[in-house]
Amino acid sequence: MADPHYNLLIIGGGPGGYTAAIRGAQLGMRVAVVERERVGGVCLNWGCIPTKALLRNAEILQTFRRGAEWGITFENLQVDFGKIIKRSRGVSDRIVKGVEYLMKKNSIDVIPGNGRLVGPGAVEVRAGGTQAATFRADHVIIATGARPRTIPGVTIDRTRVITSTEAMSLSSQPKSMVIIGGGAIGVEFAYFYNALRTKVTIVEMLPGILPVEDRELTRQLESSLKKQGIEILTETKVEGVRTSQEDVTLTVRTAGGDPREVTGDVALMAIGVQANVENLGLENAGATMERGNIKVDTDYRTNVGGLYAIGDVIGPPWLAHVASAEGIHCVEAIAGKNSPPLDYGSVPGCTYCQPQIASVGLTEEKAKAAGHELRIGRFPFRPLGKAVAIGESEGMVKLIFDAKYGELLGAHIMGSEATELIAELVVAKTLETTGEGIFRAIHAHPTLSEAVMEAAAAAYGEAINI
Repeated sequence: MADPHYNLLIIGGGPGGYTAAIRGAQLGMRVAVVERERVGGVCLNWGCIPTKALLRNAEILQTFRRGAEWGITFENLQVDFGKIIKRSRGVSDRIVKGVEYLMKKNSIDVIPGNGRLVGPGAVEVRAGGTQAATFRADHVIIATGARPRTIPGVTIDRTRVITSTEAMSLSSQPKSMVIIGGGAIGVEFAYFYNALRTKVTIVEMLPGILPVEDRELTRQLESSLKKQGIEILTETKVEGVRTSQEDVTLTVRTAGGDPREVTGDVALMAIGVQANVENLGLENAGATMERGNIKVDTDYRTNVGGLYAIGDVIGPPWLAHVASAEGIHCVEAIAGKNSPPLDYGSVPGCTYCQPQIASVGLTEEKAKAAGHELRIGRFPFRPLGKAVAIGESEGMVKLIFDAKYGELLGAHIMGSEATELIAELVVAKTLETTGEGIFRAIHAHPTLSEAVMEAAAAAYGEAINI
């Protein structure tokens, strides 16, 4: 094809890019996606999906170790690390092939290579050593995602200092691992490797792990993870990293100001991500940047006509489901649909360790800081019939309401299936349901979701089972 023209061309085929492409095709556009690796991005290839496959192995292994509670005993429980990794890669491949099928089904051209803006509506694509080809489009969306960032002065060598990509594809299980950063990625890998009996230490600079979550619940999670055998060093700063052929050693300074060394076979860098904005021609296009991210408006337009950006390249929250929602809204805006702006206050956050953490909206701390008078309802899993029956009674639901109007300001869950239970509360918050509306809605018995109903009732002094 010589200089083909598209209605919509997307650079980056991750959750934001491929979702935007499909929505564009549904709206009658001729669409192309430029992708340097495989569609699905980090999420499907090296993030969300394969990590959940690994975490499922950890959950099953922990259940086996508790078998005696259910009257099930056995001998010689074995773990095959290679098969665990292989299964995870297989799950990823299967899901990616599904997205590749969707590209064909929707007549979307997938152009392999690296895309670069070379003029208004013009994208040059180069794959390996091949000659560059130029493609043109009425609208171009940048959806190139993000990559792990590191501490100044610390090099990610992908052997001793690794990223999540290497952590899910190691050739052999490390005997010890130091995780730099106690966010969702760090906590999930800590849970996985600890379940496999790797000695794990989390080093977190802030006062607690999962710092964006409600502190009451993260304190409980810290206690749970420590009981499982994970060492957690909070308010601890990494001051230096040195590697050898055998291991990696971190020099850290603890909350009390004391220096300490922490050694492991590998160190996982999990302090966050930075946008992939290099080598895209953004400077020549004149796109405005803000704190290393592409600046956009509520319809994801940049300051350059016909140029848009979605997902991790525009900054936090760095979540696949946010990128997908942004992609749909962006394309609908291009098509002239009057879609409401995304409500970033109703975005769910999930951490898939066990017990899980999930939330939407304001934490108690932020709700108070915003000046709200609060009604707070709490209901632990412990008296919940379904939780006791399945042996998962650790955790609680915490709901935060505005005392005057009954508006749901925030919802926080720690416990089994928290990442599934949060969906009800995302819908409730999106539809501006009141606390009474939640607990008057009949919840099936016995289910874990009864904890949501009871927590809402507790905020009004009407909880039945506590």
